[in-house]
Amino acid sequence: MPSLLDFRRRIRSVKSTQQITKAMKMVAAARLRRAQERVIAARPYAAILREMLGNVASAALTNEAVAGHPLLAERPETRIQLVLVTSDRGLAGAFNANLIRAAQRFIAEHPDAAVEIEAVGRKGRDFFRRRMGLSGEHIGIFQKALYSDAAAIAQKVAGRYRDAEVDAVYLIGNEFKSVVAQKLSVSRVLPVALPQQAGADYLYEQPAEVLLESLLPRYIEIMIYQAILESAAAEHAARMTAMDAASTNAADVIDKLTLHMNRVRQASITREIIEVVSGATALE
Repeated sequence: MPSLLDFRRRIRSVKSTQQITKAMKMVAAARLRRAQERVIAARPYAAILREMLGNVASAALTNEAVAGHPLLAERPETRIQLVLVTSDRGLAGAFNANLIRAAQRFIAEHPDAAVEIEAVGRKGRDFFRRRMGLSGEHIGIFQKALYSDAAAIAQKVAGRYRDAEVDAVYLIGNEFKSVVAQKLSVSRVLPVALPQQAGADYLYEQPAEVLLESLLPRYIEIMIYQAILESAAAEHAARMTAMDAASTNAADVIDKLTLHMNRVRQASITREIIEVVSGATALE
């Protein structure tokens, strides 16, 4: 049985770990607040852009040039570009594991297609780099989450689709719902799915097809940028929840170790008393 000294060392070790997890929870909570504000600010812009794209597209669908736009062309999905958005760091519960499993499930569901992964985040990069080829990797973009980084990724995948290097582009990421809930989403980025009915009738100074030409690349950039913002907020929420659970578990471990330590100490005291009494009796 472990000695009192062993129990004290283990309790000190668990208390040190608990202090670290509590500090990480506080840091994650502070970062989550800022990330959540950015997500909430970006969502209306993305929704309005999506609505505007639908209205412009509906007005331009009668144009044959629009129907043959490179970003709208639908082809058999024999080569698929998968943009996987994971985090750069761990200690966030099952956040990255769920994303990686979703990517593996997506690949299994497309056995006849050659899937190439554009890894956004270190965890996804490290996992798939050892198992399959990557078309590209983007590390360290979550610290600032700049629009320029998302635009660079969007321009790359759009260029590959426009040049017929891939037949479809899909995006896997986490959508931030609340501190305790994130929704894993798999969405198709290219070809862009345009609605058939308009919500509003606009008067255009330029032809609708000209406006659509400039809106389509911007729409793809916004989709990827919003996915990065959502993933950053979801990561901080998952880490805060995981560190809170770790702190609670550490407190339970400390209570159990303290109970065992007290029992060992009580047994030691009882044994010493018995030895004293036995020695005194033997001297009588």
